[in-house]
Amino acid sequence: MKRSAKWLALLAGVGMAGATVGLPTIHAETEWTNTATQALQLNQATLLGALPDETPLRIAVVLKLPNTAALNQFIRDVNTPGSPSYGEYLTPDQFTAQFGPSQASVDQVVSYLQSQGFTNIEVTPNHLFVTAQGTAGQVAKAFNTHLDQYLQQGRTVYANSLPAHVPAALAGIVGAVLGLNNAVQMRPFLAKPSAHPVASAQTSVQRATTTVNNLLQSATSAPAAGGVSLPNYPASYTPQGFQKAYDVGKTPTGWQTAIAIFTAGDVSQTLKDLRTEETQNKLPQVRVSVVQCGIPGTDTSGVPEWDMDTQYSTGMAGTVSQLYLYNATSLADSDLALAFNRFVTDRKAKAGSASFGEGEWAAFLDGAMLADDEIFAEAAAQGQTVFASSGDTGGFSPVLVGTNGVPAGVPDVNYPASSPYVVAVGGTTLLTNSDGTYNNEIAWLAGGGGPSEWEVAPYWQSGIVPGSAVGKGLPDISMDADPNSGAEVWVDGQMQVYGGTSLASPLALGVWARLETAHGNRLGFAAPLFYAKAGSSGFHDIILGDNGPYPATPGWDYATGLGTIDVSQMNSIIGK
Repeated sequence: MKRSAKWLALLAGVGMAGATVGLPTIHAETEWTNTATQALQLNQATLLGALPDETPLRIAVVLKLPNTAALNQFIRDVNTPGSPSYGEYLTPDQFTAQFGPSQASVDQVVSYLQSQGFTNIEVTPNHLFVTAQGTAGQVAKAFNTHLDQYLQQGRTVYANSLPAHVPAALAGIVGAVLGLNNAVQMRPFLAKPSAHPVASAQTSVQRATTTVNNLLQSATSAPAAGGVSLPNYPASYTPQGFQKAYDVGKTPTGWQTAIAIFTAGDVSQTLKDLRTEETQNKLPQVRVSVVQCGIPGTDTSGVPEWDMDTQYSTGMAGTVSQLYLYNATSLADSDLALAFNRFVTDRKAKAGSASFGEGEWAAFLDGAMLADDEIFAEAAAQGQTVFASSGDTGGFSPVLVGTNGVPAGVPDVNYPASSPYVVAVGGTTLLTNSDGTYNNEIAWLAGGGGPSEWEVAPYWQSGIVPGSAVGKGLPDISMDADPNSGAEVWVDGQMQVYGGTSLASPLALGVWARLETAHGNRLGFAAPLFYAKAGSSGFHDIILGDNGPYPATPGWDYATGLGTIDVSQMNSIIGK
């Protein structure tokens, strides 16, 4: 993980900042050591005072993987044809035995929490998390921190105004402490259509080339003379529409492959909407299991997001053997980390989609970046793939701007898409012919992308991503995301049109389910396989448009990555 001096300096002015210099410690008599969980200072918030000591909190202590170098080498070997371990993916038990924290380390953390009065202490099967129940007062004392309460944008929230520490004896064991704030939460990358899509692109002239603008205008014109059809735009697509546009051809459905969607809150309506969509589109009903990760949440604001995720992952796949919803209490980093971890310790789904994110600086300060990177590395070692939306604000990560579909904010990329062991899915504008077949694609002006300031580039980007030494380049691949070439989603029993990279990620997941089934569920982690096919017929190379600072160019680019997938072509060449 990189440390960016530029970003640490900039954060003080954009909404949240690390505050580790010049702050007093609370328990100076103990020798403390830092964790990855930094202090948070909330801007545009009113300080209400210290969080009352009796406030109940659920925290998660994140243990460090003892040998990340060996784990990274294993992931490389297991994904390299010709290697003796190629394709020999680990089970969760094997991962814990070979790469997980030791039982002795776990026991030390449990013992410390018990000595501090924490209750309901639980250890995850892979030894990465020790969760516990305590009060704000116990948390502050145990981790040498301070918790304050704020009023921010109409919400009463809390955050740690000092970093989290652990006693020196735990220095080599504990990596981070999650659950010390509920102010920073990931958000879905969901976008609604514009009333005037072409005009919308024109008003963002800095982020759309003249060529793109002309193409969008011609795409809305009448068919040309001589019966030649111009591409459809604006348009909306059913699952079968995307299947045709992305050329599934004779590629089998995902009927032998289990997939997952990461959700939060109350998903009961999403289950009903999935059945409605399947009936309306004459698709088979998929088997669904909701895996509750933590206390059940009551928030229903994410229903349109979860509806699109479930309907267009399984819809693009045609069907799947099982759909799992790994359902977190909320979109807070600490809650989502437990959902991600359950996905890998279960190892029931071959792949999953996270259609949400946050500026990677926020994940870094919270400590969630360290925690989730460990989880995603385990997934890669176990042959699982996590797809994540790259974001809906162009080559920026907004701090104070809250509208998806607008390229605005400060230069940054989103997490978890920036994690090396996640496939970041960017966005395009999809143009189809009158018969529904593929015509062309343009980089969606709000699709996320750019170089990571915090995460190193994985080995498979070397030689493909220009300047990959700077950091991981996003996105890895793309799919349709423009809400004006969006998806017909059934929400609360009614059809609505949505887009955003929240659409692109489940579409990629559905494609991957088909490819996994076609290859006997032996493909494993997708990213190295995709990069091995860079420039091949398996990808539509997007060369038009931009996402603000980054243009689409021949080959890999920060606007669309490797491009979008031609399913039939990819099926014929992947794994060879």
